[in-house]
Amino acid sequence: MNSQEYIEVAVKITPYTEENAEIVTAEISELPFESFSSEDPFLKCYIQKDMYDAQALKVVLSGLDGLGFSIEHTATLVPPVNWNAVWESQFPPIVVDNTCTIKASFHEGLKKTRFNITIDPKMAFGTGHHQTTYMMCRALLRNEESVRDKVVLDMGCGTAVLAILAAKMKARKVYGIDIDAIAAISAYDNARLNKVGTRIETYCGDASLLQRNTYDVILANINRNILLQDIPTYALSLHKDGLLFVSGFYVEDMPMLIGMAQNSGLEYVSHDSIDNWCCIKFRK
Repeated sequence: MNSQEYIEVAVKITPYTEENAEIVTAEISELPFESFSSEDPFLKCYIQKDMYDAQALKVVLSGLDGLGFSIEHTATLVPPVNWNAVWESQFPPIVVDNTCTIKASFHEGLKKTRFNITIDPKMAFGTGHHQTTYMMCRALLRNEESVRDKVVLDMGCGTAVLAILAAKMKARKVYGIDIDAIAAISAYDNARLNKVGTRIETYCGDASLLQRNTYDVILANINRNILLQDIPTYALSLHKDGLLFVSGFYVEDMPMLIGMAQNSGLEYVSHDSIDNWCCIKFRK
């Protein structure tokens, strides 16, 4: 993977807002792009060189006309990156509520906490550093009785931080699903690295893989638009009295998410926030 060449597509959005960037991201996600980053006024999108189709991208972007903002884009070749070196330089260990430590395999001599998770990236998102992942970990830790001996789904699992934590908290079975094949493989490998591989199953796909009335707890740290689309499916997939934790959006997005959840038969319980990012707890 280190030798793979990537194309960076820089989409200039005018006027630039987080909401406009989310709209563009949702559309471009239909193509096999692997990651996105927002750097006002640009949305930067990354795709393997041999999977880049300039005409397909042009067609997708042309569908955004008339939405109240303008876009222009450039595509440049990104030289091969040593992702492991980038990972090591950007990933200090993190401790959640003095109870859970998330670290990389190269970290040594750290003080042990009750739960200790080792993550290796393979370019997948989810180290625990982002506010949303931190809050989801904190939500799990604060709802231990609802996790123990239960069936848990980590939707959009990334590197499987949440799935691994749920398994270490003695969940009976944990499922991890991610639309990104690299993430699904990374989740599988990290589950085994943390010696909980026998209780975690990982799959590549979307919410269409969910099974009705299957889960006691669903964790979905994705983004607002996907959550609004998939909350009805999550609701159908929960057992009665089951819990849904969602994050990946801003505090001002709460009303529309709560409205969708209530229309789907879920009850708002509480929420958490860090730096305007939000995490909501629902009960069926």
